[in-house]
Amino acid sequence: MTSSRIKAIYHLDTAMSPERAADIIAGEQSSGTFVAIPGEDEALKARAAATWEISALPTHEPGPNKRYLLTLSWPLQNIGASLPNLLATVAGNLYELRHVAALRLLDIELPDEFAAAYPGPAFGIDGTRRLAGVLNGPLIGTIIKPSVGLSADATAGFVDQLCAAGVDFIKDDELQADGPACPFDERARKVMDVINRHAERSGKKVMYAFNITGEIDEMKRRHDLVQSLGGTLVMLSLNSVGLTGFNFFRKHAQLPIHAHRNGWGYLQGGWSYIAWQKIWRLAGADQMHVNGLANKFQEADASVIASARECLKPLFAHKPCTIMPVFSSGQTVRQAPGTWKALHSTDLIYLAGGGLFAHPGGIAAGVAALKQSWEAAMNNVPLEVAAKTQRELREALEKFSV
Repeated sequence: MTSSRIKAIYHLDTAMSPERAADIIAGEQSSGTFVAIPGEDEALKARAAATWEISALPTHEPGPNKRYLLTLSWPLQNIGASLPNLLATVAGNLYELRHVAALRLLDIELPDEFAAAYPGPAFGIDGTRRLAGVLNGPLIGTIIKPSVGLSADATAGFVDQLCAAGVDFIKDDELQADGPACPFDERARKVMDVINRHAERSGKKVMYAFNITGEIDEMKRRHDLVQSLGGTLVMLSLNSVGLTGFNFFRKHAQLPIHAHRNGWGYLQGGWSYIAWQKIWRLAGADQMHVNGLANKFQEADASVIASARECLKPLFAHKPCTIMPVFSSGQTVRQAPGTWKALHSTDLIYLAGGGLFAHPGGIAAGVAALKQSWEAAMNNVPLEVAAKTQRELREALEKFSV
């Protein structure tokens, strides 16, 4: 019988005895319930009960609640190597217990049995680089803007300009799926016609993340259409398709999966991204959004960089599952130096939507400015210095002032 265990680490806020709270949580999430019952004897507890460790943390908020670092551990034999049932165990009813004032899952540690049960990314960093034709440096890209409202012809027109400008990566906005104004099939055919035409001329095929999010049969059919047209990437909204939907699709997929985290805001109070992204990497995501520095949302820069580092950190010794972190959300030329300095890696995708499309010189100038900003950053040249000889960068700095 296996002795492997699952471990989860939390921040716990509670007003009651921490030991009593830990006992209640461990029982709720394993063999116990709110009252002692026949059948939960010592032998059963030895097989199935969760164990815990708890220690006090500094508490700065007024009131009766104190903060603790809680570590729970379960025998793998309780659920087996099952990601859906892992979620029920580490992020289930414990959040709702009246003894819990607040709870946040900080990290999870999974035994090797999970690595054997799930495929992980089929392409990851190396496959992404190979298909995009970008062997060194970051992939510089954009999101089609406006997010919605464009026709398939208008979308293809922007893609034409972006390909001509030398962009590496383009994606649908997560709001653009299969609406009557821009049907998926028509958009895919017209966009890939443009990308293939440019690839024949230049030898480089721009990577386009088509948003195939939908019902299972729709996602499979859209994937197959993109593949038949010569596309190299599809995109799923993780919180829309769910873990089981993703797992089902991953078995079908022959293309890399760009994993969008939209909706993350309603989860982050109870999860850290460090824990959450491990689930999706193991399930098979190849690229995952991590937000961006000085973003338009609420996330601090340190959190963004910690998330990106986790994507580049192996999950298992024999199965790394490393993937491309995707920086987006209010990104312009100005965040390139800070991103490079903090991450010290170019294994990333850097997306600027408005930060490219709103360049006063147009789309080609927007692409050039982003590439110039990253070249300067990687050579430790201040942007203002590089801008003296690079008009596109100079105009971008003026447009996107601090």
